[in-house]
Amino acid sequence: MSTTVAYQKGKNEVANRAYGHTNDKGRWKQTDQSTTSATLGDGGVYSSLDDLAKWDKALSDYSLLSPSEMKPALDPVQPEAGAPEEPNGRPAEYGFGWFLNAYKSHKRMWHYGETVGFRSTIQRFPNDGLTIIILSNRSDLVPADLALKVADIYLPARK
Repeated sequence: MSTTVAYQKGKNEVANRAYGHTNDKGRWKQTDQSTTSATLGDGGVYSSLDDLAKWDKALSDYSLLSPSEMKPALDPVQPEAGAPEEPNGRPAEYGFGWFLNAYKSHKRMWHYGETVGFRSTIQRFPNDGLTIIILSNRSDLVPADLALKVADIYLPARK
C-alpha cells in the first residue's frame, strides 16, 4: 500500500487527496471533514481504491493476519443493550472491527464511514470471492445501498 496515509496535522501531508462536497440548496460547495472526525485511525486515514484492493487481498489470502488472528474479527459478539446497530437501526452482529450481518444468506463482513462531504463502504463476501468498495466525496450518496445493488448482480440467488 503505497498511497495510504494516516494523516497527522503538521507531521505529514496527503498527496492527491479528494475534498468532500455537499449540496446546499442546489449548489455544490466544497466541504471537508471536521477536525473531530479526522482523528488518527478514524477519518484521518486516507487511501485509494488500489491500496484498499491490496489490503482486501492481504485479508483474503491471510498474508496480513493469520486465520487465528482474524478470528476475533469474524466472531460476532452477542447483541445487548447499547450494542452496535446497522445504519437502518437494526441490531448488528459485530466482530472486532467488522459488521457481520449476512446479506441474502451470503456471509458478509462490512463497514462504512462518513464525515462531512464523504461517504464510504466496504462490503466483503468472503465465501463468494467478492469485495465491493465504494468511496464517495459527496454527502448525498449511500454507498452501502449502491454496493448491495452491485452484489445483487454478482451473487447467486439463494433460497
